[in-house]
Amino acid sequence: MADRKVTIIEYPKCSTCKAAIKSLKAKGNEVVTRHIVENTPTAKELKELLQLGGLDIKKLFNTSGEVYRELGLKDKLANMTEEEKLELLASHGMLIKRPIVTDGKQVTVGYKEDQYEQVWGQA
Repeated sequence: MADRKVTIIEYPKCSTCKAAIKSLKAKGNEVVTRHIVENTPTAKELKELLQLGGLDIKKLFNTSGEVYRELGLKDKLANMTEEEKLELLASHGMLIKRPIVTDGKQVTVGYKEDQYEQVWGQA
């Protein structure tokens, strides 16, 4: 297996993130971790990840998270511009759905084993 270096933006206490890291390593990927709160992606980085992954910005929000509920974002997001949403995400790492994995060519958000097998399985 060839080594592929991937960066995972994750929260170390998150069980889903731990499972994702384990899966990535099992598939032969070299994994670089990045703490989503201590080293939160900037609005520019998030925009680049969205473009790279061809994703909708809604996919980046951790809708089941405490901060999302506290800020009442379910009702507020519809009236925000993409730039405002990106700035909001960049201002609070816990608002971002995790884990985000990228090798600079592809991006996945969240963890689903079948998706990981498809995207990250051929290291």
